[in-house]
Amino acid sequence: MIVRSLDSIEDTDRHVRAASGTWESKRLVLARERVGFSLHETVLYAGTETSMWYANHIEAVLCTEGTAELTNDETGEVHTIGPGTMYLLDGHERHTLRPVTDFRCVCVFNPPVTGREDHDEHGVYPLITEEG
Repeated sequence: MIVRSLDSIEDTDRHVRAASGTWESKRLVLARERVGFSLHETVLYAGTETSMWYANHIEAVLCTEGTAELTNDETGEVHTIGPGTMYLLDGHERHTLRPVTDFRCVCVFNPPVTGREDHDEHGVYPLITEEG
């Protein structure tokens, strides 16, 4: 059994800040736990824009606080995401998130991330695996 709090991972290797400065993420469950998914709490900052494309992962996102505009970059469809709303990138959709307020969410990735990923120039997380 693993019990871990957000406070306990503050400023550790599980607390990742994007090179772009648009978000930070606390990775509660990572690939090293070997459970088949990773679980994160992520905050995207108000007034920023983050374009992403999880070509190597499926991601589910549940908003717990704040509001953001989510654009499906492939179709142009725009959604307002607020507390209690989930979106699932089950088709590896290219998308852009524009937080109106600080946007806090819980994210699940499959395959799990290692914690070392950051978006590349295309918004993609590389597929990094744990050895061992």
